[in-house]
Formats: sequence, C-alpha cells, structure tokens
Amino acid sequence: MNATEISLGILYLLKFTTGVSMNVFLLLFYCRVISTSPKINSSDLILAHLTLANTIVLLILGIPETLSAWGLRNFLGDTGCKIIMYLFRVARGLAICTTCLLSVFQAVTISPGTSQWAGVKAKLPRCIIPSCVLSWILNLLVEFDTLLNMTGPQSSNSVQIMLDLKYCSKVSDSSKIHVLIAVVRSLRDMFFVGLMIVTSGYMVFVLHRHHRQVRHLQGPSHPARAMPEVRAAKRVIVFVTLYVILYGRQSIMLSVLLTLKGYSPLLVKSHMVLSFTFSTISPFLIIHGDRRIRMFRKRESLVSDMEPS
Repeated sequence: MNATEISLGILYLLKFTTGVSMNVFLLLFYCRVISTSPKINSSDLILAHLTLANTIVLLILGIPETLSAWGLRNFLGDTGCKIIMYLFRVARGLAICTTCLLSVFQAVTISPGTSQWAGVKAKLPRCIIPSCVLSWILNLLVEFDTLLNMTGPQSSNSVQIMLDLKYCSKVSDSSKIHVLIAVVRSLRDMFFVGLMIVTSGYMVFVLHRHHRQVRHLQGPSHPARAMPEVRAAKRVIVFVTLYVILYGRQSIMLSVLLTLKGYSPLLVKSHMVLSFTFSTISPFLIIHGDRRIRMFRKRESLVSDMEPS
C-alpha cells in the first residue's frame, strides 16, 4: 500500500466511525422521544427516518469501502455486491426523499396562518408515515436494476465495465434499458431536489418577511428571540443547501467517471469518500439545531458526575 491508499483508508475509517456513531445516537434519541411522548412530533419522525437512511448508507457501503481502502479485494462475491449496492442506492434515495419531506413539512409549518394553509397544516402530520412508506416503495423499485448490473470484480477484457470499485463492478447492459433507467432515476432526483430548492426559497422569503415585521414592531434595540419554528426552518435551509451542493458535486463527478475513457482509481476513491459527506455531517447539524439533545447530554453529564466513584 502506498501513502495515498493509507491516507484514504484512514479518512474512510474516520468518516465511517464518526458518522455511524452520531447517526446511531440520534436514531436512538429520536426513537426514545417518539416512544415516550404522548403526541408524536412529525419533525422528530422525519429526522428519525433521515438518520436511519444515513445509518444504512454508512454501514452498507462504509464497511466494504473501508476494507477495500486497506487492501482487501473480492470479499463480497456477485450476490454480496448486488445486495450491498442495491441497499446503498435505496438508502441514498431515501435520504433524498426524506430531506425533501423535511423541507416541505417545515415550509408548511412556518407558512402564514391563513384559512388556505390551515387545512394543509392540519392534514400534513397524518401524511408523514405514508410518505415514508411510499419513499421506500419508490426507491426499491427505481433502484431494482442494481440487482442486475452489479457483480463482483470483473476483467475489462471479458465485459464492458461502467464503474469499477475494485470489490464490485457495474457492467453495461442493454443501451435502451440503461437509458430508460437513467432517465427515471434522474427524474426522481431532479423532482425532489427541485422541490427542496422551491420550498427552501419559500422559507427564506417567509423568514425575511418575519424578520422585517419583528424588527418593525420591537425596534433594533430589542432583538426578538427566534421562535422554535424559525430556528427549525433555518436548520432545514442549511440542510437543503448542503444536500444540493453535495448532490451537484456527486452528479458531476459520476458523469465524469462514466464518460472517462481511462480508469482513474484516485478519482473513483475520491468520489466514494465524498459520497458519505452528507450522512456524516448532517447529524452535527441536527444536534446543533435541536436544544433537547444538548439538554439531554448536559443532564446525562450531570448524572454521571453525581454518581459516586
């Protein structure tokens, strides 16, 4: 192993362990909150689903990528590659859908309390669980081609390889079917990413108008304390901005890899390292924006300090 491979292996390991530990902590925290609360908070339910998707992404692809970065090859086989890559792509699609759902939910939550929005706000909480179930069904169907096209390591002389991850390979199939699947997958991504951008733009508009109204009523010498809905909306806007930037980067780099004539191991590894970025960073954004988690950690720290040694 050279210095580059060792550096990538260390980076994989750091991102994997950090991301998994933080997402599992958040998943357990929100499951505890949901199970103990008399009334389920829709935002908690969405965030629990998002952390579940992030955990699956990191566990499913983080382990083989880390092992591959440290020099292990051909440890999955055809069946293992199909299952691993299928679950990874499904989880990635769930992250897109759930982030979009979070953005839509928060946009409706901070919308003006007019009669037109009142009905939507009342019905929206009942749509959260069906929306999560539909996102699973949609992504399980859209990503089904992965079970057909992914195999174990292949020789480029025997088959046309579209993407080589060393431990798994994506082989070419019928051009017409490949184009059709690519169009369907792109339409899914474009729809949800576009909806995120629209709802985030709407939230920015509502927050700007709210800020002007509060400043006009209270004056600059008495800054108003942000309401929970406002803080949550700002957090979601940061979420969406991060996701859109990373999605754009991933789409561009993947297009380069698929059209590149020569194989570039460093470019492939860099692409896979950056693929975990959202799943690793998003837990820190959630913790920073949720005061209950900070209070929970402080309370646990106080309890541990009070225990006799």
